Amino acid sequence: MLRDLTAQQIAGLEWTVRPAPLLGPPFPSPVIADPTFLPPDDTPDGQWHMWAHSLLGLHAYTSPDGIDWRPAGTVTRNALRGHIIGDVPGYRLSYEKTRLFMPLGLPWSSWIESRSSDDLQAWSAPTVLLRPTLEWHLRGRDSAVSNPCLVPQPDGTWWLYYSAGLTQLTDCGFPEPTYIGLATGPEADGPFDPLPDPLLGPGDGPASLCAGALKVLACADGWVGFQNAITWDGDHSGSEIWVLGSSDGLAWEVLSDRSALAPTGSGWMATHVYALDVRDTPVGPRMYFNARDGYHWTRGRERIGLATPAL
Repeated sequence: MLRDLTAQQIAGLEWTVRPAPLLGPPFPSPVIADPTFLPPDDTPDGQWHMWAHSLLGLHAYTSPDGIDWRPAGTVTRNALRGHIIGDVPGYRLSYEKTRLFMPLGLPWSSWIESRSSDDLQAWSAPTVLLRPTLEWHLRGRDSAVSNPCLVPQPDGTWWLYYSAGLTQLTDCGFPEPTYIGLATGPEADGPFDPLPDPLLGPGDGPASLCAGALKVLACADGWVGFQNAITWDGDHSGSEIWVLGSSDGLAWEVLSDRSALAPTGSGWMATHVYALDVRDTPVGPRMYFNARDGYHWTRGRERIGLATPAL
């Protein structure tokens, strides 16, 4: 299991991608993206549960095996980039909330909120966890905090890793997060106070254009992070998943000279491998991620896939 390995050992794993995607976008959305999931040993009904967003909102899915997924409704509209945690008690689903989720060139305004549930079906009213308040949360007309990842700490407090700021991908026609930051709070529902400076930004490690998002897990020697770093090669943007390590959860370093997952140049993973969720499960570690088969959002499609490591 990942929790028994060091961050360096996790960085050395070979991940095998299931050839076909597991989920395609619901009509009329061109994307289904940013999956987060719970394995059956962490759910009240013994099923696999997943949440992912389209242009229509944040959707729920269930599966008997983590392979064949069925729609299970929409949690909320105008929401994206979710993250689920359990044992808080019950469950807490956090996500980026927007006034309008369409890449139309309008000013972007978003914040992070969450809802709780005892059964993964009925959800509470939302609680705001974080709003954009710092200078690097803002860029031009846009203000954005997104990609929440709630992580319990040994002292009983909670850390909220998140993305902030936006950088326009001219070849894709939409923005991606510029920085990765950290906010701390006494409980999973906050209140959260952001650290004054970002943890990661453009030029840190492989993220030549912008930092993207970070999912953080406890491991044998501290913390391991899975970052989908956004790059620019002079002609096109790109995104790959890299493994980072940290002893304190604050200072991060890239642990390998190659990414864990990269675009394939053709097929459903042709151009970008984006955000993910990775966890230990009863059948071994699983990484669900979304990938893109073209550059501009009106022509490319995003789908959700599965990768597993050889342990």
